[in-house]
Amino acid sequence: MSADEIRGAVHGTAPVPLSVLDLVTVGAGSTATDALRTSVELARSAEARGFNRYWVAEHHSMPGVASSSPAVILAHLAAHTERIRLGSGGVMLPNHAPLVIAEQFGTLEALAPGRVDLGLGRAPGTDGATAAALRRSDTLNEGADDFPQQLAELTRFLDDDFPDGHRYARIHAIPGPVQGSTPGGVQSAHRPVIWLLGSSGFSARLAGMLGLPFAFAHHFSAQNTVPALDLYRETFRPSEVLAEPYALIGVSALATDDEAEAARQVRATALNMLSLRMGRPGLFPDPEVAARHEFSPMEEEFASSFTRNIVHGTAEEVRAGLDDLHKRTGADELMLTSHAHRGELRLRSYELIADAYGLPAA
Repeated sequence: MSADEIRGAVHGTAPVPLSVLDLVTVGAGSTATDALRTSVELARSAEARGFNRYWVAEHHSMPGVASSSPAVILAHLAAHTERIRLGSGGVMLPNHAPLVIAEQFGTLEALAPGRVDLGLGRAPGTDGATAAALRRSDTLNEGADDFPQQLAELTRFLDDDFPDGHRYARIHAIPGPVQGSTPGGVQSAHRPVIWLLGSSGFSARLAGMLGLPFAFAHHFSAQNTVPALDLYRETFRPSEVLAEPYALIGVSALATDDEAEAARQVRATALNMLSLRMGRPGLFPDPEVAARHEFSPMEEEFASSFTRNIVHGTAEEVRAGLDDLHKRTGADELMLTSHAHRGELRLRSYELIADAYGLPAA
């Protein structure tokens, strides 16, 4: 595995490589099919404009998020793209058996050789009841606490290197390295690149100690961004994967042709998040509905706090905000996630940001 599979190229006047995080947003009045079609358009556009990677996040039991099955979506996107890196941002490891993930992402690697990222998180990506249904267990804390052991097991399945005598020594994730050691077999030199994802210090420290690339969820844990990145860099140990730390941050960013439209969409994003936090997840609301919603003082405080970390406005305003964020955090890559009621607004947002930085023309 080369550092080139991790470190992206900088295009135009962007300070660092730019990437895309897609939650496959489903707006009120549209369908999951509509949202997934938008994802295909967005992935192809991102590839043409020089974005580095395109990740899909695992979420469950949320009507407004159609990305419950990242591996399935990524296989579809692989069929419609040629160069852009594809990955999970992330797969929630405690929800799945490590062997299943190794098989799914080994299959993706066979479909799109040399361009698959396996981003892993330790949160459930949903509420406790749904997590229990996914795991068929009520001991939810056990999954998070066992994350390092689960990660080690997954890595051994991907590398096919369980030691002799291990109970899994004769079990192989296929597609995988064992095919290359089978008589007549030829195996790809690539395997999915493992990233650790986090919104606190736990995964930052673990990624540093293991010498893995790290992705931090600035878009919903902005107060922890700088401390987590500092911790990652302080604990980093060179590995076969990386000689130096490499960290990206997820950033909520929405560029529109006029500032008022951005404000309308961001208000709807706040209402969407408020509904989720109150246990009433729904489709991404129409901005007109959000404009009519009467926020209580407590809700208004939450909305203001949440939207403060969304970089939004005209293309130049978003560019300035992203440049400032890069200076404050020293992130090696910015992964942008744009939320809007309509798919065409999400597409337009990335186009405007690409134009603002002079990224290659489509």
